[in-house]
Amino acid sequence: MNITNLICHRKPERSFHINGYQFPVCARCTGFYIGMFLYFIYVYFFFVDYDFELLLFSFFLLIPSAIDGLTQFRGNRESNNVLRLITGLMGGLGLGIIIKALKYFIYLQLGGF
Repeated sequence: MNITNLICHRKPERSFHINGYQFPVCARCTGFYIGMFLYFIYVYFFFVDYDFELLLFSFFLLIPSAIDGLTQFRGNRESNNVLRLITGLMGGLGLGIIIKALKYFIYLQLGGF
């Protein structure tokens, strides 16, 4: 087993291709990485107050990706790369919020250094 399989399955039919070259991760993971990256850039420039409503919103952003992935995994339907990318972007944004919120709350617990 290749260690890169732990971050993404990298199936060719579920990945984007440019000039015959496959992306290093699938369409959904591409969306997750782009969504998190864009959120991290945003919070670098703007303060975000992490409250319960924002955390709840971030969990709701993960739901479409989970539904898309689980229904496809169970064989209920076959998704497409555009839908995978869109749900991945939403999930990446949600995951980015959760990661930064955890960092924010840990920082507060440590007394803000």
